[in-house]
Amino acid sequence: MSRHGRNRVLRRAAFKSGLWGERLACAFLTFKGYHILVHRFRCPVGEIDLIAQRGKTIVFVEVKYRASEAIALESLRPRQRQRIIKAAKYWLSRRRGIGGFDHRFDLVVMDSRFRLRHIQNAFCETELHDTTV
Repeated sequence: MSRHGRNRVLRRAAFKSGLWGERLACAFLTFKGYHILVHRFRCPVGEIDLIAQRGKTIVFVEVKYRASEAIALESLRPRQRQRIIKAAKYWLSRRRGIGGFDHRFDLVVMDSRFRLRHIQNAFCETELHDTTV
């Protein structure tokens, strides 16, 4: 198999394991009392793995599945956080009736042993330098 073919197989496997990790994170958050509003939200300015609600809080969740929790935590780069924040602003700007809701950015990390950790307020909106959508 050529190098290009191997890379394609590896990317496909990573994509499938990422989807599986997102589904597991959905179940995990649902068990914790969150209502999943959107799975895999995509828009022109970015994407968000999960959008959930708990009480009067909208939670934008990034899911990271890596060999270890430490690697998963390191894999969320500033540029990706900025794209998630922009996508969240885009999503919020198109929703009516959630004006009184708070929102935050959480992270769910999963390691190769399928241990999940939910980190609330993993990053904040002030990390976004360009506030345009």
